Amino acid sequence: MSFPELADLPPDQRASGALFLRYEDVTQEGRVVLTALPQAVGWVVWRQLIREHVVTELRNRQGIVPILSRLVMEGGGGPVSVMRPLEAEGGFDLAHAVDDTGQVDRILMTIAVRVDGKIGRTAGPPPADRGAPVFVGRVVAEHVFTRPFAPAGERKVRSLDGPGLPGVPAKRAAWRPPEATLELPDGAAWIEDDLAPDEAPVVFGLAHTDSNQHVNSLVYPRLFEDAALRRFAALGEPVQVLSRYADVAYRKPCFAGDRMRWLLRAFRAGDRIGAVGCLVPDGDRAAKPHTYVQMAFAP
Repeated sequence: MSFPELADLPPDQRASGALFLRYEDVTQEGRVVLTALPQAVGWVVWRQLIREHVVTELRNRQGIVPILSRLVMEGGGGPVSVMRPLEAEGGFDLAHAVDDTGQVDRILMTIAVRVDGKIGRTAGPPPADRGAPVFVGRVVAEHVFTRPFAPAGERKVRSLDGPGLPGVPAKRAAWRPPEATLELPDGAAWIEDDLAPDEAPVVFGLAHTDSNQHVNSLVYPRLFEDAALRRFAALGEPVQVLSRYADVAYRKPCFAGDRMRWLLRAFRAGDRIGAVGCLVPDGDRAAKPHTYVQMAFAP
């Protein structure tokens, strides 16, 4: 998935604001962890733009909700100080995707956010270039409009109908099936022959959930990073690395009480190491995965 140019969006579909960091969002050498970046999607785009947009009325009128289907995160540089807010700019756009016959098959909402900051350090001597601008990261969140509470066979949405709504948005977007996340990235080579189960199961509790009554979307990349580090250690690869790119595809949510397991396969791309993987019910490797992840790490 490419990162959209925010300048190409209409002014009423763009916003900016501050992103305040928590202490755990910044690593010991000053880079921001990937899973801190999507907070800007909520603060800048959902609260400032989408909350007042006509698409939010679809939930009450027609039971239509934009469901997160894919999340792509890219981390930048540093160091930055946790004491200084970052600057986030974001926007959203609507599009449609077609099936193999060329017929409209999905209506999509894509949110994009870019986060920038100033060079700094939370503790210790300040860097020589303190105050210089630095690219911190960016996020693209793809959503599919659906009727999650409708009977099976009636959940798919192929147009947004109502006052102020576009019907079928004019822009056409490519749809990538979730399982494509497991493909080898361009320029990379496999370290392992096939997907293999992680040594530890994933057991979800209430701390992993949110108000949507299922496991929060950011829990999956956090737990996958832990699993990838375990795999790197088992392969004798460096583990003092940080995820700098993640592509997460969501197919089915997990719930508190679920016992799952990651299947992973490591790869190398230049000076980066990475892994692809999927989350399946523990003990049923042949089951259709709930979530797919591709993640790349750098020193």
